[in-house]
Amino acid sequence: MIVESISPLLAILCPVIGSIFVALFGKWPNLRECWTMLAAILQCLIVFSMVPTILGGNIIKYTFFTAFPNVDFGFSIDAFGLIFAIIASFLWILVSSYSIGYMRGLNEHAQTRYYFFFCWAIFGAVGVAFAGNLLTMFVFYEILTVSTYPLVAHDQTPEALFAGRKYVAYLLTSGCFFLAAVILTYHFAGTTDFTNGGIPNLAEASRGALMALFAISLLGFMKAAWMPFHSWLPTAMAAPTPVSALLHAVAVVKAGVFGIVRVVCYIYGIDLMSDLGLGIVLASIAAFTMIVASLMAIAQDNLKKRLAYSTISQLSYILFGVALLNPMGVEGAMLHIPFHAFMKITLFMCAGAIIVASGKTNISEMKGLGRVMPVTMAAFTIGALGMSGIPPVCGFISKWYLALGTLEAHSLVMLAVLMISSLLDIVYFFPIIYTAFFDTPEGEEFGKSRIKEASIFMLVPLAMTAIFSIIFCLFPNTFHIMDLVKLAVAGLGGGV
Repeated sequence: MIVESISPLLAILCPVIGSIFVALFGKWPNLRECWTMLAAILQCLIVFSMVPTILGGNIIKYTFFTAFPNVDFGFSIDAFGLIFAIIASFLWILVSSYSIGYMRGLNEHAQTRYYFFFCWAIFGAVGVAFAGNLLTMFVFYEILTVSTYPLVAHDQTPEALFAGRKYVAYLLTSGCFFLAAVILTYHFAGTTDFTNGGIPNLAEASRGALMALFAISLLGFMKAAWMPFHSWLPTAMAAPTPVSALLHAVAVVKAGVFGIVRVVCYIYGIDLMSDLGLGIVLASIAAFTMIVASLMAIAQDNLKKRLAYSTISQLSYILFGVALLNPMGVEGAMLHIPFHAFMKITLFMCAGAIIVASGKTNISEMKGLGRVMPVTMAAFTIGALGMSGIPPVCGFISKWYLALGTLEAHSLVMLAVLMISSLLDIVYFFPIIYTAFFDTPEGEEFGKSRIKEASIFMLVPLAMTAIFSIIFCLFPNTFHIMDLVKLAVAGLGGGV
């Protein structure tokens, strides 16, 4: 049933209004950051208020205007979209608190600009989650790109400015492909609406046209950082660490994989994807990215860059799952979106805490760090265990579903890829943990170290995300995530 509601508009206005007050109170840091926190909390509450309606099997709609025949510019919130919105809005609260400790701890410049564009980045991310069709998604997808550029280039060093230019070059080029995909989809199907099981009229186009459209759609979602269109992501590590957390866990890259899942499940549909053999194509891209990115992560000594290549690999787990075109695979993919968000944001917030507290950026410099920053490194260990698929962290749950998806697809090759990639996760994460807890610092006595934990503003958020990473494993239905995933998969019909 369709439920018309103003709730999506109210949720999307929270970061917009928040950005206005951030700018107005820029000269008063405490008030400025209070407005950021207030906007984040209000948005999260509004998003959570939609859960009962969606769990009742309804779709929440809010239409701004009709752009073209059969294409409304507006929101249509289903179970899958609500999952993304819940994660983005909830984690915005924690990242906002973390940002206070990080930006003040390093005495960063242009903090008002930083918080202003952070609000707009969340505006773009939640707009993508709420989008009812490709046209609406395109608009918010590009807002997300433009609003995150000043965050990537925030430091204004030559390295940061280069990272910003590369970021914009890749993602605006990707936006051109996205726009082309919107136009072609409308040409072939007469609509761009996300439809359970895929748009029926789309199947009437020729096989060649549908293959080409899928390729263009994938290029339109370079935010998913699939190889070989991934290099913008490690370069973007020049950004402040809270921005890296935003890019890698909450907003940008999740918008990319979210968009590809939308195309597979709600534009093409599982049956059409299977008939065209496109699942094999997507699975091959994902498998290649999972393995190669993990190998590249092993070679990185810089902690943030190792985490960046880990993100590239982990995002492709989501593409891998949906490419299996069966219920278990799609469930695993959808579950990995929120679970990866909590684990990866934990890892990046730990990296930022290490930078603020010790000034260390390289793994080789982190010897003995776990003894003076035990909470931070314990949280990092939890995130690393989850990324490797080891219980009791939630990465185990999503990888379990992905493994069941490979068996349901009768593909031992894909199961082997999943197992090898998880083994490589262990290879590049566990040396960090060993170095921090068991190696002895060079050139100083451990007891005389002046390094201590970062401020409470940073420590509490990273501890919370680490704890939630365990809670999601023990109680996967926290925030109704499992209910929403099962509802989303049940609604896809066809082969699923």
